[in-house]
Amino acid sequence: MFEITRTEQFSPSTFLWEVRAPEIARAARPGQFVIVHCDEMSERIPLTIADFDAVSGTVTIVIQAAGKSTLDMMAYKAGDRILDIAGPLGEASVIENFGTTVLVGGGLGVAPVYPILRALKLKCCRTISIIGFRSMSLMFWEGRFREYSDETIIVTDDGSYGQQGLVTQPLKRIIMERQIDRVIAIGPLVMMKACAEVTRPLNIKTIISANPIMVDGTGMCGSCRVSIGGEVKFACIDGPDMDGHLVNFDELIIRQKRFHKYEKQSLDLRDAQKSN
Repeated sequence: MFEITRTEQFSPSTFLWEVRAPEIARAARPGQFVIVHCDEMSERIPLTIADFDAVSGTVTIVIQAAGKSTLDMMAYKAGDRILDIAGPLGEASVIENFGTTVLVGGGLGVAPVYPILRALKLKCCRTISIIGFRSMSLMFWEGRFREYSDETIIVTDDGSYGQQGLVTQPLKRIIMERQIDRVIAIGPLVMMKACAEVTRPLNIKTIISANPIMVDGTGMCGSCRVSIGGEVKFACIDGPDMDGHLVNFDELIIRQKRFHKYEKQSLDLRDAQKSN
Protein backbone atom coordinates (compact mmCIF):
# COMPACT_ATOMS: atom_id res chain seq x y z
CA MET A 1 0.00 0.00 0.00
CA PHE A 2 1.14 3.54 -0.79
CA GLU A 3 0.22 6.56 1.32
CA ILE A 4 -1.06 9.82 -0.16
CA THR A 5 0.87 12.38 1.88
CA ARG A 6 -0.70 15.52 0.43
CA THR A 7 -3.52 16.59 -1.85
CA GLU A 8 -4.25 19.95 -3.46
CA GLN A 9 -7.24 21.04 -5.50
CA PHE A 10 -6.39 23.40 -8.36
CA SER A 11 -9.85 23.64 -9.89
CA PRO A 12 -13.16 21.73 -9.74
CA SER A 13 -11.64 19.08 -12.02
CA THR A 14 -7.86 19.29 -11.51
CA PHE A 15 -6.05 18.12 -8.41
CA LEU A 16 -2.68 16.96 -7.10
CA TRP A 17 -1.54 13.88 -5.23
CA GLU A 18 1.80 13.57 -3.48
CA VAL A 19 2.42 9.87 -2.86
CA ARG A 20 5.08 8.30 -0.67
CA ALA A 21 6.99 5.96 -2.99
CA PRO A 22 10.71 6.14 -2.10
CA GLU A 23 12.01 3.69 -4.70
CA ILE A 24 10.15 5.43 -7.52
CA ALA A 25 11.22 8.87 -6.28
CA ARG A 26 14.88 7.84 -6.31
CA ALA A 27 14.70 6.40 -9.83
CA ALA A 28 12.35 8.90 -11.49
CA ARG A 29 13.51 11.21 -14.26
CA PRO A 30 11.71 14.01 -16.16
CA GLY A 31 9.33 12.70 -18.82
CA GLN A 32 8.57 9.36 -17.17
CA PHE A 33 5.22 8.16 -15.88
CA VAL A 34 3.62 5.87 -13.32
CA ILE A 35 0.58 3.62 -13.36
CA VAL A 36 -1.76 4.06 -10.40
CA HIS A 37 -4.02 1.25 -9.18
CA CYS A 38 -6.19 2.57 -6.35
CA ASP A 39 -7.89 -0.66 -5.26
CA GLU A 40 -8.70 -4.16 -6.47
CA MET A 41 -11.81 -2.98 -8.32
CA SER A 42 -10.31 0.05 -10.07
CA GLU A 43 -8.60 0.34 -13.43
CA ARG A 44 -4.88 1.01 -13.87
CA ILE A 45 -4.33 4.65 -14.82
CA PRO A 46 -1.12 5.99 -16.45
CA LEU A 47 -0.12 9.42 -15.16
CA THR A 48 2.96 11.46 -15.99
CA ILE A 49 5.25 12.28 -13.09
CA ALA A 50 4.87 15.99 -12.36
CA ASP A 51 7.55 16.12 -9.66
CA PHE A 52 9.68 13.84 -7.50
CA ASP A 53 11.79 14.23 -4.40
CA ALA A 54 14.33 11.54 -3.58
CA VAL A 55 14.97 13.03 -0.13
CA SER A 56 11.37 12.95 1.05
CA GLY A 57 10.64 9.84 -1.03
CA THR A 58 7.58 11.32 -2.69
CA VAL A 59 6.22 11.42 -6.22
CA THR A 60 3.78 14.10 -7.38
CA ILE A 61 1.08 13.53 -9.97
CA VAL A 62 -1.51 15.99 -11.27
CA ILE A 63 -4.85 14.51 -12.29
CA GLN A 64 -7.80 15.80 -14.26
CA ALA A 65 -11.11 14.23 -13.31
CA ALA A 66 -12.71 13.26 -16.61
CA GLY A 67 -13.85 9.63 -16.37
CA LYS A 68 -15.22 7.41 -13.63
CA SER A 69 -11.86 6.38 -12.19
CA THR A 70 -10.36 9.86 -12.04
CA LEU A 71 -13.58 11.25 -10.57
CA ASP A 72 -13.40 8.59 -7.87
CA MET A 73 -9.79 9.58 -7.18
CA MET A 74 -10.93 13.06 -6.17
CA ALA A 75 -12.41 11.60 -2.98
CA TYR A 76 -9.00 10.51 -1.64
CA LYS A 77 -7.44 12.66 1.08
CA ALA A 78 -4.03 12.98 2.69
CA GLY A 79 -3.41 9.89 4.82
CA ASP A 80 -5.42 7.60 2.56
CA ARG A 81 -3.67 4.67 0.94
CA ILE A 82 -3.83 3.25 -2.55
CA LEU A 83 -3.15 -0.33 -3.58
CA ASP A 84 -0.28 0.21 -5.98
CA ILE A 85 1.77 2.70 -7.95
CA ALA A 86 4.15 1.24 -10.54
CA GLY A 87 7.07 3.05 -12.08
CA PRO A 88 8.96 4.92 -13.20
CA LEU A 89 7.95 3.78 -16.68
CA GLY A 90 8.85 4.99 -20.16
CA GLU A 91 11.99 6.61 -21.47
CA ALA A 92 13.17 9.73 -19.67
CA SER A 93 13.33 13.00 -21.57
CA VAL A 94 16.68 13.87 -23.13
CA ILE A 95 18.16 16.62 -20.98
CA GLU A 96 21.06 18.55 -22.50
CA ASN A 97 22.07 22.14 -23.02
CA PHE A 98 20.17 22.57 -26.28
CA GLY A 99 20.57 26.33 -26.23
CA THR A 100 17.33 28.32 -26.25
CA THR A 101 14.39 26.01 -25.62
CA VAL A 102 10.71 26.90 -25.69
CA LEU A 103 8.55 24.74 -23.42
CA VAL A 104 4.84 24.78 -24.15
CA GLY A 105 2.29 23.38 -21.71
CA GLY A 106 -1.43 23.27 -22.28
CA GLY A 107 -3.88 22.60 -19.45
CA LEU A 108 -2.94 19.43 -17.59
CA GLY A 109 0.18 19.23 -19.78
CA VAL A 110 1.68 22.05 -17.72
CA ALA A 111 2.42 19.54 -14.94
CA PRO A 112 4.71 17.16 -16.89
CA VAL A 113 6.47 20.09 -18.55
CA TYR A 114 7.65 21.36 -15.17
CA PRO A 115 10.30 18.72 -14.28
CA ILE A 116 11.67 18.96 -17.83
CA LEU A 117 11.90 22.75 -17.52
CA ARG A 118 13.70 22.50 -14.19
CA ALA A 119 16.19 19.91 -15.48
CA LEU A 120 16.94 21.94 -18.62
CA LYS A 121 17.51 25.11 -16.60
CA LEU A 122 19.95 23.24 -14.36
CA LYS A 123 21.79 22.31 -17.57
CA CYS A 124 22.10 26.05 -18.29
CA CYS A 125 19.58 26.15 -21.15
CA ARG A 126 17.89 29.45 -21.84
CA THR A 127 14.26 28.61 -21.20
CA ILE A 128 11.11 30.28 -22.47
CA SER A 129 7.87 28.89 -21.08
CA ILE A 130 4.44 29.28 -22.65
CA ILE A 131 1.64 27.88 -20.51
CA GLY A 132 -1.99 27.98 -21.50
CA PHE A 133 -5.31 27.39 -19.78
CA ARG A 134 -8.94 27.83 -20.76
CA SER A 135 -9.33 30.43 -18.00
CA MET A 136 -7.60 31.87 -14.93
CA SER A 137 -9.66 29.61 -12.66
CA LEU A 138 -7.88 26.55 -14.09
CA MET A 139 -4.33 27.89 -13.68
CA PHE A 140 -1.69 26.29 -11.49
CA TRP A 141 2.08 26.42 -10.91
CA GLU A 142 2.73 29.86 -12.35
CA GLY A 143 5.29 30.47 -9.60
CA ARG A 144 7.13 27.24 -10.30
CA PHE A 145 7.48 28.13 -13.96
CA ARG A 146 8.70 31.65 -13.29
CA GLU A 147 11.40 30.27 -10.98
CA TYR A 148 13.05 28.22 -13.73
CA SER A 149 12.14 30.23 -16.84
CA ASP A 150 14.09 33.12 -18.30
CA GLU A 151 10.77 34.23 -19.74
CA THR A 152 7.24 33.08 -18.91
CA ILE A 153 4.22 33.74 -21.11
CA ILE A 154 0.74 32.84 -19.90
CA VAL A 155 -2.24 32.65 -22.22
CA THR A 156 -5.89 31.95 -21.52
CA ASP A 157 -8.61 31.16 -24.02
CA ASP A 158 -10.96 33.72 -22.49
CA GLY A 159 -8.39 36.40 -21.69
CA SER A 160 -9.07 36.25 -17.95
CA TYR A 161 -5.30 36.24 -17.27
CA GLY A 162 -2.22 36.91 -19.35
CA GLN A 163 -2.62 37.05 -23.10
CA GLN A 164 -5.85 35.97 -24.73
CA GLY A 165 -5.57 33.25 -27.31
CA LEU A 166 -3.86 29.94 -27.96
CA VAL A 167 -0.32 28.86 -27.05
CA THR A 168 0.55 28.65 -30.74
CA GLN A 169 0.26 32.42 -31.13
CA PRO A 170 3.20 33.42 -28.90
CA LEU A 171 5.09 30.33 -30.09
CA LYS A 172 4.80 31.49 -33.70
CA ARG A 173 5.92 34.99 -32.80
CA ILE A 174 8.93 33.78 -30.81
CA ILE A 175 10.28 31.40 -33.44
CA MET A 176 9.98 34.09 -36.12
CA GLU A 177 11.79 36.71 -34.04
CA ARG A 178 14.54 34.67 -32.35
CA GLN A 179 16.91 31.77 -32.81
CA ILE A 180 15.17 28.83 -31.15
CA ASP A 181 17.01 25.55 -30.87
CA ARG A 182 14.27 23.25 -29.58
CA VAL A 183 10.58 23.21 -28.70
CA ILE A 184 8.96 20.86 -26.20
CA ALA A 185 5.15 20.78 -26.20
CA ILE A 186 2.89 18.78 -23.88
CA GLY A 187 -0.88 19.01 -23.71
CA PRO A 188 -3.96 17.89 -25.64
CA LEU A 189 -3.25 16.12 -28.91
CA VAL A 190 -4.70 18.95 -31.01
CA MET A 191 -2.46 21.44 -29.22
CA MET A 192 0.69 19.36 -29.72
CA LYS A 193 -0.19 18.84 -33.37
CA ALA A 194 -0.67 22.59 -33.83
CA CYS A 195 2.69 23.35 -32.17
CA ALA A 196 4.44 20.85 -34.44
CA GLU A 197 2.90 22.47 -37.50
CA VAL A 198 4.05 25.92 -36.36
CA THR A 199 7.66 24.77 -36.03
CA ARG A 200 7.74 22.52 -39.10
CA PRO A 201 8.46 25.24 -41.73
CA LEU A 202 11.57 26.31 -39.82
CA ASN A 203 12.58 22.72 -39.09
CA ILE A 204 12.92 23.36 -35.35
CA LYS A 205 13.23 20.09 -33.45
CA THR A 206 9.91 19.65 -31.66
CA ILE A 207 9.33 17.03 -28.99
CA ILE A 208 5.84 16.06 -27.85
CA SER A 209 4.66 13.65 -25.18
CA ALA A 210 2.43 10.99 -26.70
CA ASN A 211 -0.49 10.18 -24.43
CA PRO A 212 -2.40 7.28 -25.99
CA ILE A 213 -4.56 4.88 -24.01
CA MET A 214 -2.38 2.40 -22.13
CA VAL A 215 -3.18 -0.86 -20.36
CA ASP A 216 -0.08 -2.60 -19.04
CA GLY A 217 2.57 0.08 -19.59
CA THR A 218 5.25 -2.44 -20.54
CA GLY A 219 4.75 -2.82 -24.31
CA MET A 220 2.88 -6.13 -24.09
CA CYS A 221 -0.70 -5.08 -24.89
CA GLY A 222 -0.03 -2.83 -27.90
CA SER A 223 -2.79 -0.43 -26.91
CA CYS A 224 -0.49 2.60 -26.93
CA ARG A 225 0.91 2.13 -30.42
CA VAL A 226 1.72 5.28 -32.34
CA SER A 227 2.79 5.74 -35.96
CA ILE A 228 6.10 7.62 -36.01
CA GLY A 229 7.46 8.33 -39.47
CA GLY A 230 5.53 5.36 -40.81
CA GLU A 231 6.85 2.99 -38.14
CA VAL A 232 4.82 1.57 -35.27
CA LYS A 233 6.13 2.58 -31.86
CA PHE A 234 4.77 2.05 -28.37
CA ALA A 235 4.47 5.13 -26.20
CA CYS A 236 5.00 3.20 -22.98
CA ILE A 237 8.46 1.87 -23.89
CA ASP A 238 9.60 3.96 -26.88
CA GLY A 239 8.24 7.19 -25.44
CA PRO A 240 6.35 9.02 -24.23
CA ASP A 241 8.60 11.65 -25.85
CA MET A 242 8.28 11.57 -29.64
CA ASP A 243 9.40 13.69 -32.58
CA GLY A 244 6.37 15.90 -33.19
CA HIS A 245 7.15 16.24 -36.90
CA LEU A 246 6.93 12.47 -37.36
CA VAL A 247 3.86 11.64 -35.27
CA ASN A 248 0.69 10.69 -37.15
CA PHE A 249 -1.57 12.85 -35.02
CA ASP A 250 -4.71 12.21 -37.06
CA GLU A 251 -4.44 8.48 -36.47
CA LEU A 252 -3.65 9.01 -32.79
CA ILE A 253 -6.65 11.29 -32.27
CA ILE A 254 -8.97 8.69 -33.81
CA ARG A 255 -7.48 5.94 -31.64
CA GLN A 256 -8.04 8.01 -28.50
CA LYS A 257 -11.78 7.99 -29.17
CA ARG A 258 -12.24 4.24 -29.46
CA PHE A 259 -13.42 3.72 -25.88
CA HIS A 260 -15.61 6.83 -25.57
CA LYS A 261 -18.79 4.76 -25.73
CA TYR A 262 -17.73 2.60 -22.80
CA GLU A 263 -16.39 5.55 -20.83
CA LYS A 264 -19.78 7.23 -21.11
CA GLN A 265 -21.55 4.05 -20.03
CA SER A 266 -19.28 3.83 -17.00
CA LEU A 267 -19.98 7.44 -16.07
CA ASP A 268 -23.72 7.00 -16.51
CA LEU A 269 -23.65 3.94 -14.24
CA ARG A 270 -21.64 5.84 -11.62
CA ASP A 271 -24.13 8.72 -11.68
CA ALA A 272 -27.06 6.31 -11.42
CA GLN A 273 -25.50 4.57 -8.41
CA LYS A 274 -24.86 7.87 -6.67
CA SER A 275 -28.43 9.03 -7.17
CA ASN A 276 -29.91 5.87 -5.60
